Amino acid sequence: MRKQAAKKMPLAPDPRFNDKQVTRFVNNVMEQGKKSIAFRIFYDAIDRVSTITNDNGYEVWKKAITNVTPAVEVRSRRIGGATFQIPSEVRPDRKISLSMKWLIRYAGERNGKSMAEKLAAEIVAAAKGEGAAFKKKEDTHRMAEANKAFSHFRI
Repeated sequence: MRKQAAKKMPLAPDPRFNDKQVTRFVNNVMEQGKKSIAFRIFYDAIDRVSTITNDNGYEVWKKAITNVTPAVEVRSRRIGGATFQIPSEVRPDRKISLSMKWLIRYAGERNGKSMAEKLAAEIVAAAKGEGAAFKKKEDTHRMAEANKAFSHFRI
């Protein structure tokens, strides 16, 4: 077991918006260490969001992230031979991580030509409260609500 908690590496803010959260998002988009391509995908997506919504793309992206962020999740816990899905609050760091991963994952599963196009479509949908990433959040909340009876097993 680890003696000390692992240290978090500090993130450098991105060049265009000077936001660390954007860098974190781009790190999730990145594949095979190709960060410049991931930044290009993200910035193209934000520009597309701006043209689609006639609004600031960065603000729409932030709204999409907050709309997709879960408050509760279910965790499996084995008690007396049976496995229970126990609802628990999500840590603040994990909330952001989950919302970003869901946005990227469901953007990749969409129909479209480029990843930037698909990501833009998913961001716009999430900002409106639609789309697969938003549905995933709703399903997670619904599952936690359904298993509320087991919340007394919480650790």
